[in-house]
Amino acid sequence: MPIESSAADHIRDLGAYVIASPSSFHAVHEAGRRLAEAGFVRLDEQEPWEGGAGSFFIIRDGALIAWVVPEGAGPGTGFNILGAHTDSPSFKLKPKPTTGAHGWLQAGVEVYGGPLINSWLDRELQLAGRLVMLDGTEHLTATGPLLRFPQLAIHLDRSVNEGLTLDKQRHMNPVWGLGNPADFDLLEVLAESVPGASVNPAQIGGYDVVIADTQAPAVFGGKGEFFASGRLDNLSSTHAGLVALIAHASFGAPAGPIAVLAAFDHEEIGSNSRSGACGPILEDVLVRICDGLGASVSQRRQAVAASFCVSADAGHAIHPNYAERHDPANHPLLNGGPLLKINANQRYATDAHGAALWARLCAKTGVPYQEFVSNNAIPCGSTIGPLTATRLGIRTVDVGVPLLSMHSARELCGVEDPRRLAAVTEVFFRTQF
Repeated sequence: MPIESSAADHIRDLGAYVIASPSSFHAVHEAGRRLAEAGFVRLDEQEPWEGGAGSFFIIRDGALIAWVVPEGAGPGTGFNILGAHTDSPSFKLKPKPTTGAHGWLQAGVEVYGGPLINSWLDRELQLAGRLVMLDGTEHLTATGPLLRFPQLAIHLDRSVNEGLTLDKQRHMNPVWGLGNPADFDLLEVLAESVPGASVNPAQIGGYDVVIADTQAPAVFGGKGEFFASGRLDNLSSTHAGLVALIAHASFGAPAGPIAVLAAFDHEEIGSNSRSGACGPILEDVLVRICDGLGASVSQRRQAVAASFCVSADAGHAIHPNYAERHDPANHPLLNGGPLLKINANQRYATDAHGAALWARLCAKTGVPYQEFVSNNAIPCGSTIGPLTATRLGIRTVDVGVPLLSMHSARELCGVEDPRRLAAVTEVFFRTQF
C-alpha cells in the first residue's frame, strides 16, 4: 500500500528542508525564510523589542528561536518549548585548507562530533557554511559536489573486510582536484559558490564550513515505508518543530501558553557555545518576552515554573543484525511512532511527569509512541534536554524519531514518524498545563 498523502507530503517537505540545509547556518536561514513567508517577524537582538502578541524569530549564528505570543498572554504566562538542534556530525574545514600531495588537490578537515567515519567514504560531498568578510558581513556558501574521501582498493589491502581502520589525520583528507596545491586556493571555490554575490576571497576573514553529503533524500522499501537522508539527526526534529509552529500560528489561538521553537547549534560537540543549549540564547529570549509582557522578576519565575520543554532529538530503533546491543525488553521500530527516551542517570531528562505528559499528548493526537532505554552494558548518549532542564529549571521530556545508522552520512527513518512528531508537537504548542 502507498503511504497516506499527509505522510508523503511531510516527508517530501522534510527532504526539501534537508537539501536546503547542508550546514547549521543554512538550516536556520531556510527556517527563517519559511517563518517570514508565514508572517513571522524577525527581530534584531541589538534593538529594543516591543511586547505583546504576535509571531517572531531571531537567528544567532547557527541557532534559531521562534515563538508565538497569543492575544491573552500576560506576565505569568508559561512557555511550551520544543528544543532541537541544527548541527550534525561531519568534518569541518581547517585553517590553510588547501592541501595535497602526489598531484592531488586535497582539503584539510577536522572531525566534527562523532560521525560514522566509514560511511563518508566514496561519496560525492560538498562544502557548506558561512564566510565572514573582513568588514564583518556574512555570506552563505555551498559548493555542490566537490570532494570525495576515496577508499583504498581491496587489491591494496586484502584484509580490509576483516576490519577497516581509518586514521582521522592520515586517511580522512578528501580529494577535490588535480594539480599543485601551491597553484590553487580552496577559498576561491567557496567564494565562487556564494549565490547572488561577488565575493573577493582575499577579503575572507574567517569561515565556518563543514562537509555535507549531496545525495538526494529518497523514499524506498517494499511498501515505500523507509526514508533515507543525511542529517536526520537532527533536522527531522527541527523541521517537525518548524512545521508545527507555523501551523500553530495559523491556528490563531487567542489564549494559552507561549509556543517556542528553540533550535540550537553545536549539540554534537557538547553545546558549549553562545548558540548552543549550554549558552544563554534561550534564557535571553524568554526574559525579553516576559519583559515585553510587563513581568516582574517574580512573575518571570512564575512563567518558567509554568513551562514545559519537549527535547526532540533522533533516537535508536532496534537493529535486526545487532539486537544484543539493545535493551532486551524495549525494541523500537521504524514507523512505530516517536520515541519516549528514558535514562536512569538523566542522560535524558524524562521523569514520570514527562512520561505522563508525552502519553497524554500522543493519546490526544492519536499517535502511537515507543519507549527507548539503553542496554545497561552500553553507555547512553545525551541531548539538549538535561542541559535545558538544568540551566533553566524547566521540566523537560526527551523524545525523537527512531533511526537506523545514526551519525552515518546517510541515516534511515520511517516515513510515518517525522509527521507524527510534528503532529504531537502542534498539539503540545497549544496545550495548557
